[in-house]
Amino acid sequence: MQKIKTALLSYGMSGKVFHAPFITLHPGFELMGSWERSSKLIQADYPEVKSYPSLESILESDANLVIVNTPTTTHYEFTKKVLEAGKHAIVEKAFTTTVAEAEELKALATIKGLKLAVFQNRRWDSDFKTVKKILNEGSLGEIVEAEFHFDRYNPNLSPKQHKETVNSGSGILKDLGPHLIDQALCLFGFPNAVYANIRVTREHSLVDDWMDIILYYSNLTVRLKAGVFNREMIPSFILQGTKGTFLKPRGDIQEDLLKLNYKPNLDDWGTETKENEGLWHTEIDGKIIREKIPTLQGNYYDYFDGMHQAITQNKPEPVTAHEGIQVMQIIEAAIESHAKKRMISL
Repeated sequence: MQKIKTALLSYGMSGKVFHAPFITLHPGFELMGSWERSSKLIQADYPEVKSYPSLESILESDANLVIVNTPTTTHYEFTKKVLEAGKHAIVEKAFTTTVAEAEELKALATIKGLKLAVFQNRRWDSDFKTVKKILNEGSLGEIVEAEFHFDRYNPNLSPKQHKETVNSGSGILKDLGPHLIDQALCLFGFPNAVYANIRVTREHSLVDDWMDIILYYSNLTVRLKAGVFNREMIPSFILQGTKGTFLKPRGDIQEDLLKLNYKPNLDDWGTETKENEGLWHTEIDGKIIREKIPTLQGNYYDYFDGMHQAITQNKPEPVTAHEGIQVMQIIEAAIESHAKKRMISL
């Protein structure tokens, strides 16, 4: 199997938790190391790799793929340099800070004949995969309403300064928003219009930490909500169809396990507990059915496997730059909608 030499631009939480474990597990990747500005941490976990002193040292290396997992405000600048250096790129969400930046990066990757993917790993969460399966089976009839939540109870400000400083990449809309928006577009496609309300709810917060976005389709509305004052969680996924309902709590366990330094394996990795199973209540052939549905396994490994196939077999990226642009279009429409207090047609 062809090895893709891969370097990270950061070895903070995302590099340590979401990227390095899967890169080192997959036989088609070779982890080269990470750019580390001050703390030198990656070699404690992976002694065989390198701590790069600068972005330029990575660009001059023989890495084939670079993962841009730095703050959102740097995504455009760093990704452009990566592509100009002739290397494939994975960019974390939010893809960029504007649609124009995202479109420029896509065009550059196309000209250079390189693969450019967005890291929307939540498509491979166990809860979302189960919701997608129920939707695709059609057992709820025609979907007339859907609601996705990413709720938490966390009134404290983040210790990460870039998350709490007013800048073009901060705030919940560009932090959790891309997850929810991408999941909605993945299931229902691009909407006709957007309406959004964006607020600051925490004391002393300088950035938005609550959002309510409504996506309008011809025969469907999809509501996307995220906030930090939710002690009692309601279902994170709600599908309402002409025949039935599906309610699913957020239950993917991968991030929690990875933070505890568990290494992903391909047997029981990403298996939720039974108490987080979704409730399926519908009608099949005149019979009312109300029962719990076993949750599918989640596995971020599949994202990296898709990226390997994209590079080595010229298949589409697991999440394409075009899909990343569409998420940015929704974000920009949400900002405009909030400012003008009206629906924005797309």
